[in-house]
Amino acid sequence: MKCDDKRRLTLGLGMLGILAASGSFAEEPAKPAVPAIADVLEASGIAINGYVDTSYEYLSGLGYFSSGTPDRVFDARHDSFTLNQAAITIAKQPKEGFGAVVNLTAGQDAQVVESYPNTGQSNFDVTQAYVQYATGAWTVIGGKFVTLAGAETINPTTDTNFSRSILFGYAIPFTHTGFRATYALNDQWNLIVGLNNGWDQISDPNSQKTVEYGAIYTPIKTFSLTVDGYVGTEPVSIVNNVASANSGQRVLVDVVANWAITDKVTLIGNFDYGQQKDNAVGALTDKYEWSGGALYLNYALSDQWSVSLRGEIFDDKNGYRTGVNASGDGQKWKELTLTAGYAPTKNFLVRFEGRYDKSNVADAFVDSINNATETPNYKDTQYSFAVEAIYKF
Repeated sequence: MKCDDKRRLTLGLGMLGILAASGSFAEEPAKPAVPAIADVLEASGIAINGYVDTSYEYLSGLGYFSSGTPDRVFDARHDSFTLNQAAITIAKQPKEGFGAVVNLTAGQDAQVVESYPNTGQSNFDVTQAYVQYATGAWTVIGGKFVTLAGAETINPTTDTNFSRSILFGYAIPFTHTGFRATYALNDQWNLIVGLNNGWDQISDPNSQKTVEYGAIYTPIKTFSLTVDGYVGTEPVSIVNNVASANSGQRVLVDVVANWAITDKVTLIGNFDYGQQKDNAVGALTDKYEWSGGALYLNYALSDQWSVSLRGEIFDDKNGYRTGVNASGDGQKWKELTLTAGYAPTKNFLVRFEGRYDKSNVADAFVDSINNATETPNYKDTQYSFAVEAIYKF
């Protein structure tokens, strides 16, 4: 290297040292942190949650009555692993102003809760989708939403048993399409009124609407009493997406009491009475009736383990809800269920369940099929064992 080049290099390095020492070189500004999706959603008031519900069940019978009607709500499979539900809910529900909720369900259970008109074969259902407006003590929703009735829900994470109760499947509706207004009278009373197409109907098969009403009374934090019901004209039957020409007034009265006796023990009672009038000439009766009661005893053994005992009886007086109508006296159906739950984390739950069903009708449950003659074998009892796993997010 030439002498002049060396001198220039030395001077250049010296100048760099001086500039660095004097702070003349500005540091590169830090890049702004990219906000997490959860932070963006929280800031916008949007909540997203869901779950995946899978199970294995052994059912002693074939899952249906001698009438052909399923004898379980969701778990009517003889021996099967099942994806019951994979669901997601997206909601924005401010205390004041407009909001919305969308609840989507996929899996075998979607075939059961799908509303009229339906194919009964889809594994996907828009279980809820409604807009909301809240102001002061009033909250009004319009669209499709779950029923007021019952102690159990479509969402398995809110229930304490794997199998749904008789009342959940045969005494009450699943969803409604219409509007519902709730008024918080005070800290103890909530009043509800609404108008909808009817039981499990996105579109109305007739021109009449159904009125819903409800009152929730919570005198203390550990006790609540809910009384609700539905009144409206409904088709007597809907078979293969075809509503019957004959119709009549359908009435439901539903009562649920919830009492947290201690921090570990909860007692729940549910009663339902329903009737469907039939205006057809020559009908079997002018009024079909059904009623039933369920009692739940839930015990939290620890933070991870819990036990739920459920017993119920259902009187399908005319066989209208189950199709079993022995000698014109319908069917009296009882069940007893014991469920143990284990939650190793707050997001994961495993349930172990045994259930026993009994009917007063000797040939109520289809127990098996004689393959040689294709003749059904019937029983008045049925039992099941199941393991369920739920992951919540």
